[in-house]
Amino acid sequence: MNAVRQEPARRSANEEPVLQHRRFLTGPEYARAIRTSAVLGAVLATLAVAPGCGGSSQPQTEPAAGSTTVTAPATTTTGIDSMAGAGTSIVVGLTSAKGTALLDRVAVGRHEGYDRVVFQFRDDGVPGYRVEYVAPPFAEDGSGDPVSVDGNAFVVVRMEPASGFDLNTGEGELVYQGPRRIEGSAAGMSVVKELVRTGDFEAVLSWVIGLDEKVDFRVTTAASPPRLIVDFRNH
Repeated sequence: MNAVRQEPARRSANEEPVLQHRRFLTGPEYARAIRTSAVLGAVLATLAVAPGCGGSSQPQTEPAAGSTTVTAPATTTTGIDSMAGAGTSIVVGLTSAKGTALLDRVAVGRHEGYDRVVFQFRDDGVPGYRVEYVAPPFAEDGSGDPVSVDGNAFVVVRMEPASGFDLNTGEGELVYQGPRRIEGSAAGMSVVKELVRTGDFEAVLSWVIGLDEKVDFRVTTAASPPRLIVDFRNH
């Protein structure tokens, strides 16, 4: 919202100043005029600085409607995450879910120092996971059909027991209704080029993340809602 600047009031064109003859003030009249002018000046100065008597000098901004954000961990004073503990080795974690973790959402975004990929699950707990660099080619679990992924280096995120489909509700429920292929450039990511789901078969859920180059990554989990988070260094 642009602030509207208030222009100084101007004299109307038909109200030109008229020179008039004045009489000289006597001593007592002159003193009273000086005192009156001083009091009036003090009152005007007080009104000028009183709170709530004018618009803020700072522009007010609000978040864009419909925007989605992923909370980032604490960063350094320079604003760039140091990615402590990141590396290129295999990262493995045990499940904290009571049953098959149901994938509800996949979110991506760029932050200062890293590109982030988030796998969000329904209910409580995250599945067991294995995150590692793997060389192509890639094939779809179950069918064996070849799967192409854009990138020069590739990280596979294997989650178990996990699925995007709930088999425990009558005829079943499709829980994850998002795309199977996500372009990193669409989210402004600099090192993540593409995410592709390569499997959702027998409670094993697999996604391949294509990168511009081989970089350090960091794996963390979060609760409420349960999330598996993979960050890739982007600088």
